[in-house]
Amino acid sequence: MDEFVVYVLFSPSTGKTYTGMTFDLITRFQFHNQKSTKGYTIKYRPWIVIHVEFFLVKKDALTREKELKSGK
Repeated sequence: MDEFVVYVLFSPSTGKTYTGMTFDLITRFQFHNQKSTKGYTIKYRPWIVIHVEFFLVKKDALTREKELKSGK
């Protein structure tokens, strides 16, 4: 059974936050901080995880991710 994770990252060097959803937080975090060579998050490295929520249903995780991104 997969668990889906909604997470919020924080960049101490810039004060930026990033919200995302994954089923493998450790691997995704490594991509945000080290492995990615393109995309939004490479400009604001390093990132730290400041919030995590777990979901059993992908749709619920996506809904929560959208809520967090909207600021509600």
